[in-house]
Parts: sequence; C-alpha cells; structure tokens
Amino acid sequence: MNKQIYHFLRPNAVKQLARPGRPALFKRMAAAAAITLLSLMLTSHTAQADSYTAKVYATSLNVRSEPAGGAAVTGAVKGGALVTVTDEQHGWLKIRTGNTTGWVAGYYLKKAGGTAASSQATVTAVKKSAAPRSSTAIVTAGSLRIRSGPGTGYDVIGSLAARDAVTVLSRRSGWLNIRTEGGAIGWVAEPYVTAGASAAPAAGIRRTSSSAAASRPASASLRGKRIVVDPGHGGDDPGMIGTTYGTMEKDLNLQTALYLHDDLEAAGARVTMTRTRDDERPSLSARSELAQSVSADAFISIHFNSSPKKISGTLTFFYSESDDLKLARAIENRLGEGIALKSNGVSFGDYHILRTNETPAALVELGFLTNPDDESIVRRASYQRKAAQAIAEGIADYLSQ
Repeated sequence: MNKQIYHFLRPNAVKQLARPGRPALFKRMAAAAAITLLSLMLTSHTAQADSYTAKVYATSLNVRSEPAGGAAVTGAVKGGALVTVTDEQHGWLKIRTGNTTGWVAGYYLKKAGGTAASSQATVTAVKKSAAPRSSTAIVTAGSLRIRSGPGTGYDVIGSLAARDAVTVLSRRSGWLNIRTEGGAIGWVAEPYVTAGASAAPAAGIRRTSSSAAASRPASASLRGKRIVVDPGHGGDDPGMIGTTYGTMEKDLNLQTALYLHDDLEAAGARVTMTRTRDDERPSLSARSELAQSVSADAFISIHFNSSPKKISGTLTFFYSESDDLKLARAIENRLGEGIALKSNGVSFGDYHILRTNETPAALVELGFLTNPDDESIVRRASYQRKAAQAIAEGIADYLSQ
C-alpha cells in the first residue's frame, strides 16, 4: 500500500472525522467514505502503473467476459483500433475502449508505438533505465532494423548496416534507444551492437543468458545465406486450435516466424517468407518449391503440436538422413538449451513439405496446444522470441559445419 495514502486514511483520521457526540450514522458514513476513497485511489494507482495502449491487428476482434475462448462475447473491436490494456492472464488481455471493457486474445494486439500515449509509469521506467550519459556503439549485424519502440511489435522506421556508428541514448529490456549519424532516433535490439568506436564487426546472433560462461559466441555463418521461413497453415486453415484457450496455431506460427525472420536478417541472412499475412495459405507444393526457386540454403517450417496424450515440449522433424537430420539436430540442440519447454529431440517425419523439398529442411513443433501448460506458455511473445532465437542459432550452427 502507498504509505502516503495509508497515513492520510489511518484509523485515527477516521476517528477525528467522527468526534464524540456525533450520531453513530455519521461515524459509519465517514468510515465508508474513507474506505471508498482509499479503494478509488488504489485502483487509479494500479491502472496508471500497469495500463498501456495497444493496436488491434485483426479484421474484427471479439471481446469476452472472461479470459477464455469459451467465455461469452460482450462486444467487438475493429481492426486498427487503439485500446487500453489493463491486465493480462494466460495470454488474454483485458482492454478498455469507449464503453467496452473485457478480454481479448493477446496475440491480436501489439503495443502501440510513436503516436499512442504511454502511461506515466512507462515514462518513469524509461527514465530510470536510461543511461546517465550517451555512449557510442557500432552495429555488428549485416543489417539491423530501427523500430519506433523497444520490441519487434513496433513499426520499422529505418535500418542500419554493419559498422554503422550510433549514439546510445537509453536502454530498456534488451533494446537500445539510439540516434544515428544522420540524426534519426529509434530503437534497435541490443545484442546486435557493441560499445566503442573501435569495435570490430561480428555478424551473427548473441544468445542472452544469465551466465556469461553459458553464452556461446556469435556465428558469421548466416551472412549472405538464403533462408526460407514457412509459417505453417494460414488463411482458412487454422491448424491446431488450443484445447484450453482456443489459440489458433496459424497465428502462433506466423508471429514466431516473423521473430525468426528478424533474427536471421539481423545476422546478415537473406530471408524469404512463404506467407506474411494471416489470410494467405500457399499450397504445400508451392512452399517447398519456393526454396528451390530462390536457391535457399535452408528451409524451416514453424508449427505447434497436438496429441491425445498429455505430452509437453518441442520436437523437430527431418526426412533425409543427411542434411535434413543435421539441420534438425542443430536446431533441437539449441532449443534444448532452455526456452521454457523441454526438448523431445528429433524424429523422422514423412511430411510433404519435407519429402518434396530439395533444400535441407526441418519442421519444428514448438509445443503442444493440447497441453494446457504448453498452450499458456507458447502464447507469450517472450516464449516466441526465445524459440525464434534458438532456431536462428541452430541454423547458424548447421551452416558452420
């Protein structure tokens, strides 16, 4: 509780409002008023600290009475609308817009950047994390996107090349607020720049780890390589639908694939996506043929799993016991280093997209939507980012063999 609020409304203060000799009714009214005021002040404080503005990325988004796919629909929000997010539970976000309040699936919202006003709490947090003075850093990736805010959900407003110098203005959750030599200001992922004007470029991916000894060096093997990333399903094919929260696999596939796209490009790879929108559904043949048409060095298909049994974790499939198996093992080794779900290793998969693919290919299953625990984890953007980073590192390991 806020100490100032407590001091203002401590029990003695209530007693002073109802001095001896006044009717008992007044005492009760004073106490009730104090409690109500305290509740309002605490509620206002909580909303201010936790709320933020987000944009709807769906044609029409149902608002539900509870954070669950089976809950009653109480309204809808149009695509592109800005809403205020006040709470989160198991991948569901509680929103407020106009007279509508309720819960929506979190993966259809992205925190608004640039035009949307942020809460005072967010502004305060940025100021606290800002570096006391600016410093110079050098871009180590072959190509690095500049975004309007600290996260991959924000708009791309520019790009940087290897060895470009930037001025670091502040830091926030693994992202740097930077100013380019041309004066543009934006955010870049911290792992892809290094401090000091004399730093040598080292294209690749740096793994975030709580232990410096556990981190592995960046690999230059992705620079210039052509990678095809395939978000499975799409369009009128939702894939698996989560049995607990109603999560659609096609949405998770696309969002994770976009994170993978960003990681690979930041490491200098040339990335081709089989689809980039929710309403796209290329045929299986078209997906595998795309890899050959662009002379890809590797093909990765992103999926989420299902099973009648209560199984948890990741699993990577291969078809060919030569390059496919090597690629699958490299990816699963990285996933097994820890992304919140256990690794179930690699397995042979007689899938069309692997069987007909002349490019080294792997199909990655990143969790079971039939497992309530898995589904609640894989819905989180933080998990999708970790999975994408691990896959990118696995591809780099394979290409360096």
